[in-house]
Amino acid sequence: MSDSRGDAASTRRRRDADRTRAALLKAAAELFAERGYDHATIRDIGERAGVDAAMIARYFGGKAQLYIAVLHEEMGDDVPVDILDPIRMRHLVDRAISRGPSPIYQVAVQPHGDPQAQAASRAELHSRIVGPLVARLAADGVDRPQEKAEVLTAAFIGVLTARASGAFDRLPDLDADELTSLLLELLPPRH
Repeated sequence: MSDSRGDAASTRRRRDADRTRAALLKAAAELFAERGYDHATIRDIGERAGVDAAMIARYFGGKAQLYIAVLHEEMGDDVPVDILDPIRMRHLVDRAISRGPSPIYQVAVQPHGDPQAQAASRAELHSRIVGPLVARLAADGVDRPQEKAEVLTAAFIGVLTARASGAFDRLPDLDADELTSLLLELLPPRH
């Protein structure tokens, strides 16, 4: 015989957990959009969500994994087109300009301190950026598609990361359209 009070409590906890997770995703999406990944703190995300910031670790594992969950909420789990597609590139450039380099790009420059965040960011980088590019290059009959996709991805991420570094005079002044246009000129055209 089932205890209806136990079932009700379990259902309530599950609803509370779902609400907490949704509130964290919403708050994180807003703060990542407003401040960028680096400037959105775990504490601020928790405060905006109205929950203890420790819940981020409980539900997502950490800030990088929360960012990836936000990305999945926004874009879904479908494999996107490759970065040589002008519309896709423009979207990624615009996102990097408005939000700063994401943990998915940062993993290509410097490993995360947290091995789980490292693994999640690396997997996302390969799933969303490298993989689609390998598929395109292979379909076009390009020799060594994996290696070339990795070099093109590294170059693309390097430009986006360098734009925010302060090391270059004109790069930070380029808007998303100008930067996308220049990148498309420099990257190989589709056969």
